[in-house]
Amino acid sequence: MRRAAVALLAKQISPPNLSIMQDEGFTVGRVRTELLSGLTVALALVPEAVAFAFVAGVHPLVGLYAAFMVGLITAVFGGRPGMISGATGALAVVMVALVAQHGVEYLFATVVLMGILQIFAGVMHWGKFIRLVPHPVMLGFVNGLAIVIFLAQLTQFKVPGTGGAEWLSGMQLYMMLGLVGLTMLIIWGMPKITSVIPAPLAGIGVVAVLVIALNIDVPTVGDMASIKGGFPSFHNPFGTGEGLYGTALAPFTLETLWIILPYAVILAAIGLIESLLTLNLVGEITGKRGGASQECIAQGASNVVTGFFGGMGGCAMIGQSMINVKSGGRTRIAGIAAALFLLLFIVVASPLIEQIPLAALVGVMFMVVIGTFAWNSLKIMTKVPLMDAFVIVLVTVVTVMSDLAVAVVVGVIVSALAYAWNNARRIHAYTRESESDKGAKVYEIEGPLFFGSTDGFIELFDVAGDPDHVIVDFARSRVVDQSALQAIEAVAGKYEAEGKKLVLRYLSRDCHQLLTKAGHLMVDSDDDPEYEVAVDYSVRTGILGGH
Repeated sequence: MRRAAVALLAKQISPPNLSIMQDEGFTVGRVRTELLSGLTVALALVPEAVAFAFVAGVHPLVGLYAAFMVGLITAVFGGRPGMISGATGALAVVMVALVAQHGVEYLFATVVLMGILQIFAGVMHWGKFIRLVPHPVMLGFVNGLAIVIFLAQLTQFKVPGTGGAEWLSGMQLYMMLGLVGLTMLIIWGMPKITSVIPAPLAGIGVVAVLVIALNIDVPTVGDMASIKGGFPSFHNPFGTGEGLYGTALAPFTLETLWIILPYAVILAAIGLIESLLTLNLVGEITGKRGGASQECIAQGASNVVTGFFGGMGGCAMIGQSMINVKSGGRTRIAGIAAALFLLLFIVVASPLIEQIPLAALVGVMFMVVIGTFAWNSLKIMTKVPLMDAFVIVLVTVVTVMSDLAVAVVVGVIVSALAYAWNNARRIHAYTRESESDKGAKVYEIEGPLFFGSTDGFIELFDVAGDPDHVIVDFARSRVVDQSALQAIEAVAGKYEAEGKKLVLRYLSRDCHQLLTKAGHLMVDSDDDPEYEVAVDYSVRTGILGGH
C-alpha cells in the first residue's frame, strides 16, 4: 500500500454529487460495471449481516435492515464514492452486552443517540483529527483488519445449527475447501480473460451454479438463517409496552439515557474511526481526497434513520469497500445498487440467495484478505525506525485481540510518546560571546522547548560560571507550552538569585505573545526582537501559578 497524503480536508456537508460523470465519464459500460460491482457487494453482504446480527444477539433481519439503510444513505450522502457501509462486527461486539441486559429496543435507542453524536462530530469538523493517525498505525490497522476478516470466515467451516460447536469434517470439509479454492482461482484468473464481469461476481456465480447443478452437500446462506422479510417500517423504540421481537420499549427518561449513553459514545467513536480510516484507504486507491466531515454526518444520519427502522446501525466496511473498488466501483451508483439489491434479496429473492454456497463467499473474502493486508509492511520492518516497526506490530495485535478503536488509540498514543521523546532529546545549545554586548554570553538554543525537553533545557545553563549579562537566543528554537514557560521562569529565577541579567532574543512572534500574555516578559523595543525577563520574580511566580 503506497503512502498517500493522510491529511483529510474537513468541511461541512455539501449536497451529494449523484453524477457518475467522474473520472471514467457517463457511459453504458461504466453504469454496467457499477451495477455489477454493487451486485457483488450485495451478495457478500448477506452472510456478513446475518453473522453480525448473531454476534449482537438480535434477529438476522435487524442486521440486514441495517446493512440496507446504512449502505443506502451513506452511498448517497457520504464523503467518498466507492465506500460501502453496513452492519459490522466491530460494532456488534459492543452491542451484545446491551442487548443481553436490556433488550433490542434499547439497542435501537442507542443507535439513534450514536447517530446524533456522529452528526455533531461532523458539524464540529472533528473528522479532521483522523490526520493525526500516523502511517505505521494505518499499516497496523489494515493488517489487523485483514487478519480479523480471515478469522471471521473460519466460522463458516463449522456445522450449521450446532452453535459453532462442531467443525466440518470428512468429505464435506474437503468439498468446502475445494470450492473456496476454486472461487479464489476464478477471481485471480478472471481479469486476465475479461473485465466485463467483476471477478468476485464471476467466482460466486460459477461456484453457485456448480453446487446447485451437482447437488453438492456444503453449507449455504440458507443454513445460517432465513433472510426473507418485508420492507423496513418506521418503529419508535422509545415508550412503554412491548416492542419488536417481544422485548420492552425503552422509556424516554433520564434513566434510559444513562444506560444507553456509554454504549452510544463507544459505538460512535468506533464507527467514525473505522469509517474515516476506510475513507483514507479508498481515497488512496481512487485518488480522491477530503470528505471527512461529510462522511461523519452521513454516517450519523444513517444511524439515526436505522435506529427508527429496526436496524442495528453500522459504519464503513473495509472488506466490502475493497470488493467494490477492486470490482470497478468508483461512483455512488455502486453503493446505491448494493443497498437496493440487498433489499431485493430480502423482499423477493430470498429463496434464490439462500442457495448460494458459503464457500463462494468465503473465497471472495479470502481474496479481500490477500488484497487488504499490507504485504510491503513485512519488507520495510527492518528498514523503518524500530519504534515504527513496533507500532505496526502493536496495532495489528491489538486490532485482533481487542477492537479497532482501542488499537488506533493505542497506536496514536505510543507514536505521540515516541515523537515527544525524540524531540525531548533534540534540545541543546551553542555558547559564544556576544558581538554587540561586550562581556555578555550568548546561549543559542536549538530544538523545541516543551514539556519533554524542559529538564534538558534547564541543565544547559551554567548559572554560577556565567557572566553578569546572559542572552538566550531562540532563533532556532520554539517555546511550545506552559511547561516551557515554567522552565524559562526557573532559569530566570536562578540568574536573578545570582544578581545577573537574563535577556531572551529572537523569539517567534507567537512565542513572544504567549510569554507576554502570561506576564513573563517585558518588551524592550518593538523594532528589536529582544525581550527582557521581568524583574520581580515573586510577581512572575504568582502569575505563573495562576495559569
